[in-house]
Amino acid sequence: MFSIRGFGSDLRKYKRAMLLSILIFAAGVALGAGNVDLITRWVMPDIERLGEISRSLAQSDHPELNFFLFIFFNNAVKSIMVILLGAIFGILPAFFLLMNGLVLGFVVTAAGAEGGNVLNLIVRGLLPHGVIEIPAILIAAGFGMQFGYLILKSLGEVGSRDASERTVDWRGFLISAGRGAIWIVGMLLIAAVIESTLTFYLAQHS
Repeated sequence: MFSIRGFGSDLRKYKRAMLLSILIFAAGVALGAGNVDLITRWVMPDIERLGEISRSLAQSDHPELNFFLFIFFNNAVKSIMVILLGAIFGILPAFFLLMNGLVLGFVVTAAGAEGGNVLNLIVRGLLPHGVIEIPAILIAAGFGMQFGYLILKSLGEVGSRDASERTVDWRGFLISAGRGAIWIVGMLLIAAVIESTLTFYLAQHS
């Protein structure tokens, strides 16, 4: 049930939702990079809050362990909630993707504007864990938006208004979403290990 082949099949089955997830995230990155002054007041409170948490964790007795626990549970809980809250017509997963893209685009652009080494930030601060973490988040949001689409379809709000066309294979979707959740959590676990060790080390020695 939780095979990698089944997970891959699910991603292909819901490829439109996954592609939409990528496009919304990319749009968020572009908006965050192109409207730094406008975006600042939206994202700075969250960035400052995360900065305070990061400084607090860095000063703890076991920073790597505390970073790992915070990163993993924060991302895992948010990703599962994004899937479940997609039932509200897929709105929250789309908003979640847009905001994450805005933050990423803003951080990279702002670092460059302040004279920082953008390539160093991307290679040392984002890529080690981001190559796993970002796809996991995109997949979670894709499942969430698919959930919202199926809700709308069952209500006759999208597609055909004929009753037979509104039938949704809920069992099949829930199995796929459950399998996806397991793999997403696994991916985030690996990403958290990398971020709390390798990325943490590179950031301390940059």
